[in-house]
Amino acid sequence: MKNQTLIITYYWPPAGGPGVQRWLKFVKYLPEFGIEPIVYCPENPSYPIVDESLLREISPDIKIIKQPISEPYRFANLLSKKDSKQISSGVIPKKKKQSFVQRLMLYVRGNFFIPDARKGWVKPSVKFLSDYIKENNIETIITTGPPHSLHLIGLQLKAQLGVKWLADFRDPWTTIGYHKQLKLSKSSADKHSALESQVLQSADEIIVTSENTKKEFLSKTQQPITVITNGFDAHKIERPEKDEKFTIAHIGSLLSERNPKQLWTALKELIDENENFRSEFQLKLIGVVSEDVLQTLKDFQLEAYIYTVGYVTHEEAIKAQMASRVLLMVEIDSKDTKVIIPGKLFEYMASGTPIMAVGPTDSDVETILKSTNTGRYFYYEEKEQMKSQILSYFEDYKSKTLVVNAIGLEQYSRKSLTKVLSRII
Repeated sequence: MKNQTLIITYYWPPAGGPGVQRWLKFVKYLPEFGIEPIVYCPENPSYPIVDESLLREISPDIKIIKQPISEPYRFANLLSKKDSKQISSGVIPKKKKQSFVQRLMLYVRGNFFIPDARKGWVKPSVKFLSDYIKENNIETIITTGPPHSLHLIGLQLKAQLGVKWLADFRDPWTTIGYHKQLKLSKSSADKHSALESQVLQSADEIIVTSENTKKEFLSKTQQPITVITNGFDAHKIERPEKDEKFTIAHIGSLLSERNPKQLWTALKELIDENENFRSEFQLKLIGVVSEDVLQTLKDFQLEAYIYTVGYVTHEEAIKAQMASRVLLMVEIDSKDTKVIIPGKLFEYMASGTPIMAVGPTDSDVETILKSTNTGRYFYYEEKEQMKSQILSYFEDYKSKTLVVNAIGLEQYSRKSLTKVLSRII
């Protein structure tokens, strides 16, 4: 008989974006390792991004149970649907550009909904799941956050039933970048820290997505911590033709603070100095792009070279990665973000397209790119180095020698990562 494991998650198809990918893929492969996953998720969630195509990846054999959730973001829509959608997806404007409604929503979100706006789902979920777990003899539960309120479901079920509990952190809790923008009072910040401490010290095992997050949590708990990164999956997608132009593509959200001005300067200089580059270059932006970033690009006179697409399905994103000439990845320049490894990095790596990443020092992303030989990593101030690398990529593109010779990618396949997870379970 297979080991039944209950997975408690907020994000599940048709939710789009990176948050849903991790457990969608784990659930896909766990049965191959003798584990029967049971997914518990909201019946009526308020997802900022929807991708119906992901529903096709759910096996009909997977048991999925749902319960209603009360979503405060629905009420926030009455004030401003646009602001509500942006804030719920993590796109927070710079302080000086925040409207009164945005400031109010951030204050309410940070101080009245601790740890987050889905906290109202905790009590009814514990009530429902405590009976379900006993009736079905489930011995292991897994909670995944954000939203970190889901870990409070695990905390209470562990206390009540003594089940084995694994807490999966796709992102850190109190040290994640946007946490500082929630206008927290001291008492609210203390509550977040206290809840985080309870979770970290009560879970039987902590799972994190980066070595830097593991280092952070080791100072807060003595419970075992395992790094299981995100990864890539094999896709039965016909490889598209490469873009005719020299396209540098960013796929995903470009938040206000992900705005590498030295990179934009380097591109502007190459356009001004190199006629061939000027005639063949295109900057493709696929996904949500902050108004702050768009304005900066306009200030650098790059508008004529920008091709914006907006959100696309996961399958379309994979095709775009394969078709582009260079893939761009940008992370906020902060010590808090060195722990962040965007899920798309691994699909970038598997696409066969060279990667240019810009971010903070001591980032896990830099280590992974170097060890797999899939791209180059730059710090925000390294304009000349970025400019030189772009020119090198362009020359290889012109001579039809722009290729990637990746090494060691198999360790990041979703199936290999699920095997590691199955051992913990």
